[in-house]
Amino acid sequence: MIVVTGATGGLGSATVDHLLERVPAERIGVSVRDVGKARNLADRGVRVRQGSYDDPAGLRDAFEGAEQVLLVSGNDPTADIAAQHRNAIEAAVAAGTQRILYTSQQGAVPGNPYPPTEFHLATEAVLAESGVAWTALRNAAYGPLEQVLGPWQRTGVIAQPEDGPVPYVDRAEVAEGIAALLAGDRSIDGPVDLTAAKAITFADAAAIATELTGRTIERVVLDDEPWVADQIAAGVPEQMARLLLSFYQGSREGYLAEASPVLTELLGREPSSVADRLAADLA
Repeated sequence: MIVVTGATGGLGSATVDHLLERVPAERIGVSVRDVGKARNLADRGVRVRQGSYDDPAGLRDAFEGAEQVLLVSGNDPTADIAAQHRNAIEAAVAAGTQRILYTSQQGAVPGNPYPPTEFHLATEAVLAESGVAWTALRNAAYGPLEQVLGPWQRTGVIAQPEDGPVPYVDRAEVAEGIAALLAGDRSIDGPVDLTAAKAITFADAAAIATELTGRTIERVVLDDEPWVADQIAAGVPEQMARLLLSFYQGSREGYLAEASPVLTELLGREPSSVADRLAADLA
């Protein structure tokens, strides 16, 4: 059996959808905090059990019979996420799981200024010591492009802090690639990057948007602290603004610059490019 945690969230639910296209529903289980939100999966034949990263005993029950567990990383800023992940890993091992796949992040290496790097590194270290096979899925940034680039269609500018090249990827395609791994299309040990085929900068994105729209889209580089102040004035919590700023800082320092061919191999096609995604948004 394959058990997916966080299966009512964006990445987890999309992964389950793709798994259902590859393996029988009775071979799929999910571990969710609120089983009511997973009723649609139960109706499709998926085993649904309650599981919380703060409840090791419940997790062991949710992972019962799992040959593989997909551990979708937590995102509660008030929680000790590394400790939660340790609970989940230990529960999976106790349940007899043979392989754990974990959704890490691209650039999960010491020195990256993006704060989630720390709990991803801590989780990967626990996996390495777990005694079972493991894969750390170091996913590239997969958020909606309108969140990354800002309101460029309205303003005609991509006005963000200094950045560096990032192989931005589509979440749906990351989920499809993860499902391929879980379904046994390929086995990968240790950390692996799942990215688009090419890394681009905001200047590249502005050039792409200019070509797609037929009007000049300008790239404007904003200073860090004034940008943070503007975000706060617009209602963004300071913690969130500084988190996003640290992502830009990590990209400009080169931590996110490398594109990997692995997702292309898993999909059997090249992942959607930023040009593809912007064209789809415009359409």
